[in-house]
Amino acid sequence: MAASAMDDEVRTPEEYFAALPEPRRGEVRVLHDLIRREAPELEPHMRSGMVGYGSYHYRYESGREGDWFVVGLAGRRAYVSLYVSASDGDRYLAETYRDRLPKADIGRGCVRIKRLGDVDLATVAELIRAAAATRPDR
Repeated sequence: MAASAMDDEVRTPEEYFAALPEPRRGEVRVLHDLIRREAPELEPHMRSGMVGYGSYHYRYESGREGDWFVVGLAGRRAYVSLYVSASDGDRYLAETYRDRLPKADIGRGCVRIKRLGDVDLATVAELIRAAAATRPDR
């Protein structure tokens, strides 16, 4: 079952993981365990059809505000998305890891991983720790 088809059906991270097909389920599980180990203070929950870890409240100058996760995880058909909602002040934190995760497709706040074997999990763990340390609500 694709993640988008699950959006309204799953209510917990465990239900989300169970609904993913293999091998994606196993890859997402490995990353989930890594996030829980490296940032145990970021509690998992469902947000926008994916697993979010931790939360913070944001408010833009325009007045728009809301709540979002610090780290997010989604099993997509072609890759696993690791969302990192943190910055170093100038750039999104994920962008600063582009050279250290050369086989991942990295956007502003998203690391897309086709196969876990393509990335150094120690570097991913460092990114997760850095995101947890720079949470916007701290």
